[in-house]
Amino acid sequence: MPRPNDIQLASADVRYVAHWAIASHDSGGLPYVIVDKLNARVFVFDALGHLEGSAPALLGMTKGDRSRAGIGDEKVVAIPPADRITPAGRFVASEGSSLHGESILWIDYATALALHPVVPGTRLERRAQRLASPTSEDNRISYGCVNVPSAFYGRFIAPAFEHSSGIVYILPERSAARDMFVTHEQDMPPPSVE
Repeated sequence: MPRPNDIQLASADVRYVAHWAIASHDSGGLPYVIVDKLNARVFVFDALGHLEGSAPALLGMTKGDRSRAGIGDEKVVAIPPADRITPAGRFVASEGSSLHGESILWIDYATALALHPVVPGTRLERRAQRLASPTSEDNRISYGCVNVPSAFYGRFIAPAFEHSSGIVYILPERSAARDMFVTHEQDMPPPSVE
């Protein structure tokens, strides 16, 4: 059950894509996640478009909307800071395991992009503290993956994707979401008020 203020935490772009995913049938009757990079927040929706919950997220260290070609074939530690980007787009995601056997949501296997519980990282990275801070300004630290609190992953992400694939929409930060996720307005019913 989402907290009452979860939808209030959603930006206009998140609300647009949440409505668009259902009205355009783009989500295909699957659960979906919206990653708001500008506000470093993740929103989980069920297959009918109802908000299940949201949480802060850690994102790629560098702002941008595209991953460099071939990045998924490189060792993580070899990726230079300029290429540590969380790419924008629409992805069909499914649960799987990391190289260490932990449960993760593979967003794009070819580019090694996943959504997973926050990893400890180094002491200097302070990942848990960054997630808990009141601002999104310090949430850029990962190699590109989306990190969420472990409890949130276990309560919302894992159950939503445990029996099927789903869709992950990662909002762009260099352009408007409406430019990336497009449907003719006349084909969409007006948004419902909940």
